[in-house]
Amino acid sequence: MTLLPTMKQRLANPTDLVDIGAIRDLSGISEENGRIVIGAMSTHASVAGNDLVKQKIPALANLARGIGDPQVRNRGTLGGSIANADPSADYPAAVLGLGATVKTDKREIKGDDFFIDMFETALEEGELILSVGFPIPTKAAYAKFPNPASRYAMVGVFVAEVNGEICVAVTGAAPSAFRVPDMEEALRNNFSAEAVNNVKVPADGLNSDLHGSADYRAHLVTVMARRAVQQLA
Repeated sequence: MTLLPTMKQRLANPTDLVDIGAIRDLSGISEENGRIVIGAMSTHASVAGNDLVKQKIPALANLARGIGDPQVRNRGTLGGSIANADPSADYPAAVLGLGATVKTDKREIKGDDFFIDMFETALEEGELILSVGFPIPTKAAYAKFPNPASRYAMVGVFVAEVNGEICVAVTGAAPSAFRVPDMEEALRNNFSAEAVNNVKVPADGLNSDLHGSADYRAHLVTVMARRAVQQLA
């Protein structure tokens, strides 16, 4: 979903392209040791429509259901999304918010260590994502303010409680997805929408473009966090 437009814009010029779509071991969704394990080649549509995901992590199914349009959801994949690490992609918020583990052909990478910067991850040259394991949360919700044209997240906030830990993860606002410790602390003391109202994210370093300034995105972080918590109240 990203490679071909990038090549057309002459931003990438690979010498070879390998189609991995037929590798069956890279697709599929299962429950293993308290985690929902999703193959890297699983499409957004398959995640959104999977009964196991809808039962165990409905917030993740809802997130996948809100990605792009039907064409994108039926072609784009979980592994492709997080490997590309677009700053406005939805899945990074879930990877951080649920404390997921990214399994590659070489190692396992904790979600908090995976995203480095805009379009940059911890993946090494030639390293291939096999699957992502999402811990099953006690509760979780995702709220995003989508760009009306692309449905990319101008700001998306994933709030979850996993193994007694509260996580608040943000995508779209900065060059890379990030957590908000001040909001997490506020929700540990009082899990309510009011608890995050007074937590402001600094605008320094946030994205600013024709769709919204850094100050606007900083404001949206608080708004989307409040809406996510309201879903769980």
